[in-house]
Amino acid sequence: MQKEHAILVSIVALIWGGSFIAVKIGVDNIPPVTLAFFRFAVASPLMLLILAGKRKLIRVSPNEIPWLIVLALTGVTLLYILQFTGIKYTSATNSALLINTNVLFIAIFSWIFLKEAFTYRKLAGVLLAFTGAIFVISKGSLSISPSIKGDILILLSAICWAVYSIVGKKLLDKYDSLSLTTYAFIIGTFLFIPFVYNDLWGIKITVKDWAVILYLALLCSVFAYVAWYYALEKADATEVAIFLNLIPLFAMFLAHLVLKEKITIFTLIGAFFILYGIYITLSEKKDGE
Repeated sequence: MQKEHAILVSIVALIWGGSFIAVKIGVDNIPPVTLAFFRFAVASPLMLLILAGKRKLIRVSPNEIPWLIVLALTGVTLLYILQFTGIKYTSATNSALLINTNVLFIAIFSWIFLKEAFTYRKLAGVLLAFTGAIFVISKGSLSISPSIKGDILILLSAICWAVYSIVGKKLLDKYDSLSLTTYAFIIGTFLFIPFVYNDLWGIKITVKDWAVILYLALLCSVFAYVAWYYALEKADATEVAIFLNLIPLFAMFLAHLVLKEKITIFTLIGAFFILYGIYITLSEKKDGE
C-alpha cells in the first residue's frame, strides 16, 4: 500500500473512531434515534449527488428491491437505532470495542448461510474475541454492570452489520458497493420516519448538536465512505481492512481525552483479546487448516 493511501485510511479510522464520542455528546440533548435520522437525512442526498457525479446511478431489478430494504434496515435503520441507543447507556469506549465483534458474527453467519469454511483457527479467533468482550462488559466484576443494557444493544447492532454484510455480498455480484451503500442510506432514512415522527415536532437543536450532526453526516457518512471506497480501488482489500482495527483504539483514547472516560486494565485486556481475535479470524490463509 502506498503511503498516501495508508494516511487516508488512517484518517478515515480516526474519523470513525471519533463518531462514538460525537454520538455520546449528541445523545445528551437529542434522542438517539432522532440523531441517527438527522445523520442520514443530511448524508443521503449528498451521497446521491456524488453517485450521480460519478455516473454510477443504476437501475435495480424489482426482484432485488426486497433485498435492498433488508440492507437498509440492517445497515442503516436498525443498526443505528441499536448503536446510538446503546451508546447512550454505555461508554464510547465499550461501544467502539464491542461493535468490532461484527467481524466475528460475519464469520459465523458466513459459515451457516454461505457454507464458508469455519476452521479451528477461526473458532479460536471468535472465542478469544468474545472473551475480550466479556472483559469489556464485566470490567472484571461478577456483578451485573450498569452499562449492560447499552453493551447488549451494541452487540445487537454488530449482528445487524453482520447480516448487512452477508446480504450485501450477494448483491455485490451485480452492483458496485458505492451504489448499494447510497441506496441503503436513502431507503434507510425513510425507514427511520415511523420511529422519529413524534420526536421531530418541537425539538430544539443547539449549535453543538448541529456540529455533532454535521460531523456524523459530512465526515463519517460522506467523506469517510467515499475515501474508503477510493482506497479499496487503489489498494488490496485486506491491507485496507486491517486499518479498521485502529477505530476502537482511536475511540478509546479520544473518549479518555474528551469525555474523561477511564481506561481500566480490564478494558485494555478486553481490547487486546478482541483485536487479536479479529486478527486471527481475518488473517487465516485460505489454503490453511
